[in-house]
Amino acid sequence: MDHIKAFQVNKETWNKKVAVHAASSFYNMEAFKKGASTLQQYELEALGDVSGKSLLHLQCHFGQDTLSWSRKGAICTGVDISDEAINLARKLTNELSLDATFVCCNVLDSSSFISETFDIVFTSYGVIGWLPDLKPWAKMIAERLKPGGLFYMVEFHPIAWMFDYEVSPPVMRYGYNQTEAIYEEYKGTYADEQADIVTKEYGWNHGLGDVLSALLDAGLSIEFLKEHNESPYDVFPNLKKSSPGMFALDNSLYPLVYEIKALKTNK
Repeated sequence: MDHIKAFQVNKETWNKKVAVHAASSFYNMEAFKKGASTLQQYELEALGDVSGKSLLHLQCHFGQDTLSWSRKGAICTGVDISDEAINLARKLTNELSLDATFVCCNVLDSSSFISETFDIVFTSYGVIGWLPDLKPWAKMIAERLKPGGLFYMVEFHPIAWMFDYEVSPPVMRYGYNQTEAIYEEYKGTYADEQADIVTKEYGWNHGLGDVLSALLDAGLSIEFLKEHNESPYDVFPNLKKSSPGMFALDNSLYPLVYEIKALKTNK
């Protein structure tokens, strides 16, 4: 698989998504501009008070979460592969008179564009599936953390990515650890299924063992791994409201979300 080609296809798709997503009810830009936070229960509880802390947000899209952390007092830098997304993030930063920096690059190349180290490296929801190999990703995270700094991720569970959602009912089609690229092409996007765009994307499935091993091999120590049956996003078929702001499968046969918190030791 030509990873450079895959990254380019994905970048072109994400560039097309930006305008659609910014106009969608999913991202609710009007409420965000009025001060609404886009951060969810899991990450807020895990990171707590971020005031005065430097935070690097990986794969930030157009920066709503980054700027939500900024509103909470963090000193934020966001990274994304889409130049259209980064352009919008910078525009929002200026419009809302917030203080954040945004860098356009492939997340795996972050250390080539950013030399600063951070108290927190953060990434969330639908991110690592765009990466063919987690070892360089984890190495970069360790490089960008200060000694004693923490890495936190909250992500959709790998079991959920084993299903093909283009058929109804969904069929388990993909491997839990899928080293081969998964190519999908479909109309619309998760934020607006009726949008007049064609989504073309390459993705890779990573089991929990792969994620943990990559972080451990990079020298980080794992503080916790948590799995949750509830998702703050209604992005999979047949989810039902389970508690305020949360969605779950009726039968709760498998988790929908997991969290990992890791630390860089003081070396």
